[in-house]
Amino acid sequence: MKTNDTLAIGLMTFAMFLGAGNIIFPPFLGLEAGTQLLPAMIGFLVTAVGLPALTLLVFGRLSDSKQLTNPLPSWLATLIWVALLTAVGPAFSMPRAVTVAYEMGINPFVDSEQLPLFSLIFCSLTLLLAFHPGKLVDYIGKIMTPLLIIMLCTLAITAVVNPLSAPLAPQGEYVDFAFTQGLVQGYMTMDAIAAVGFGWVIIKAINNKGVTDKKAVGKSTFKVALIYIILMGACYLAMGYVGATSSPIAAGASNGGELLSLYVAYHFGEYGQLLLAAIIIMACLTTTVGLTNACTEYYQETFGVPFRRTATIVVVLTGIIANVGLDQILALSLPAILVLCPVAIALILCALFYPGQTKYRNTYMAAIAIAFIFGSIDAASILDVVPSALDGSFNKWLPLYSANASWLLPCALVLLSRKLKLSIKSRQLAGSHN
Repeated sequence: MKTNDTLAIGLMTFAMFLGAGNIIFPPFLGLEAGTQLLPAMIGFLVTAVGLPALTLLVFGRLSDSKQLTNPLPSWLATLIWVALLTAVGPAFSMPRAVTVAYEMGINPFVDSEQLPLFSLIFCSLTLLLAFHPGKLVDYIGKIMTPLLIIMLCTLAITAVVNPLSAPLAPQGEYVDFAFTQGLVQGYMTMDAIAAVGFGWVIIKAINNKGVTDKKAVGKSTFKVALIYIILMGACYLAMGYVGATSSPIAAGASNGGELLSLYVAYHFGEYGQLLLAAIIIMACLTTTVGLTNACTEYYQETFGVPFRRTATIVVVLTGIIANVGLDQILALSLPAILVLCPVAIALILCALFYPGQTKYRNTYMAAIAIAFIFGSIDAASILDVVPSALDGSFNKWLPLYSANASWLLPCALVLLSRKLKLSIKSRQLAGSHN
C-alpha cells in the first residue's frame, strides 16, 4: 500500500476515534492530577490508547473481522456482534455524539431548543457521507482530519506558549495513585469497544486499496495503528496539559467540557467559542460516519442487507434516540456498555493468545462467560446498586473491584491456565515421541 494511502487511513482512524468525549475527558484529568500529570497521563494512555491499538493489531493479524468470533457457535457470534455494534451504533454512542455536538457546539449560541432541527441536519450529513464508503478515506482522512488537527494544535500551542498557571497540587486519588487512577479513567473511555466496531471499517479500507494478503494486511494495520497511537497520544497529552495549567479559570467547572469552554473563552473570546464548537461538531461527525459504516459493513456481509438500507435505518434510529436527551441515553444504555466492554476485551485477548479455531471454543466461551458475569458486577457497582454488605465483601475479596475491572484477573487466569495446559501437553507429546 502506498505511503499516502497508509497515512490517509491512519488519519481516518484517528478522526473516527476522536469523539467529543476524547477531547473533553483529558482536561479535567489534567486539572485534578496537577503536578502528577505525567504518571496520570501515562496510565491513561495505556488503557485509552493501548487497548484500542491492541484491538486494531489483532484485527490486522486476523485480516478478517469475522475471524474474531470464529471459534464461537454461530448464534453466539452473531449475538455478540449485533450487541456490540448496536451499542456503539444507534443505541448509545451515535446518539450521544449527536447530543454532545449540539450541547457544546450549538446550544451556547441559541436561545431556544433546536435539538430536533440540529439532529436532522447532523444525521442527514452523516448519512450523505456514509452513502459513499469508498470515499470515506478521502472525506475523513484527507480533508476533515487535517482541519481537526489544525484546530486542536491551536489550543495546544496556546497552552504551551501562554499557560495560565503552573500545575497545582494533585487532588483526590491522584495524590497517591496517579498512575492507577489514570489507568481507570482511560479504561472508562471504553474506546476498546469502539475499536471492535471500527475494525470493520479499517480492514475494509485497507482491502479497498488492493491489500488482501494476510501478512500485507497485518503490516498495513500495524502502520495505521502506529499513526493512531502517535496522534491520539499527542492529543491526550495536549488536552491534559491544557487542563493542568487552567486552574485560574477552572472555578465552577465540573467536567472537561465546561473547563474547555472557559479556557477558549478566556484566550479567544467569541472566536474561541466558535473554534471549540467547530472542533466538537467535526469530531462527533467523523465518529458517527465511522460507526455508521461499521454497522452497515457487518449487516451487509453477514445478512446481505443492502448497504444504503442499513445505513438509513441506523442513522434514522440515531436521530430519534438522540432527541430523547443525553441524560436519558446515558441512564438507559450505560449498563449494557459496561457489560459489553469486558466481553469485547475478552474476545481480543482470546484472539491474541489463541488462533481462531473451533478447538479453542471452550476457552473462548469460558473467558466470555467470566467477562460477562464479573462485568455485570462492575456495572452494578458503577450504577451504585450493589447492597452495602455485598459491596464490602467485593472490595475485600475481588481484586480490582474498586477500579471497576474485577473481570480482568479471572479472565486472564482462564486464558493463562489453558495456555499452560497446552504447553504441558505439547511437552508430554514431544517426550513420548523421543
